[in-house]
Amino acid sequence: MASASSFSFIPQETDDVFISFRGEDTRHTFTAHLLAAFYRLKIRTYVDYKLGRGDEISPTLIRAIEESKVSVIVLSKNYATSKWCLEELVKIMECRRTKGQIAIPVFYHVDPSDVRNQTGSYADAFANHEQRFKDNVQKVELWRASLREVTNLSGWDCLVNR
Repeated sequence: MASASSFSFIPQETDDVFISFRGEDTRHTFTAHLLAAFYRLKIRTYVDYKLGRGDEISPTLIRAIEESKVSVIVLSKNYATSKWCLEELVKIMECRRTKGQIAIPVFYHVDPSDVRNQTGSYADAFANHEQRFKDNVQKVELWRASLREVTNLSGWDCLVNR
């Protein structure tokens, strides 16, 4: 039997903030500036740049969402085209309800009502999802509900606030 002094327990640091975003829309613009600001303020931030097309959401990503204190959801024109973004959003909203996690929506060059009502580019994205996931309509409805839920939270509209 090992004594308590024969090894040390180092707690795993968790991130303060998880950022959910559509890379093609904001990686080199808004998200890059947001990350730089968090870095300057020494706020630990989780951003996943390694997700591949068709991959399943990883246990590491789920754990990062669950262990973060705050999630920032950067809702952009093409956010809803990504099943990854939508799966992250579902998990974030679940953590908000069950763990009291703070979720902050940022509407980046997209009208909040387009997100809430799934109109404009969001309507196009969901038309594609409904075709692609016609055997799993519950998944698509969960994504829709999560988008409606996040739009009811206080956040920032980048078309109004800079």
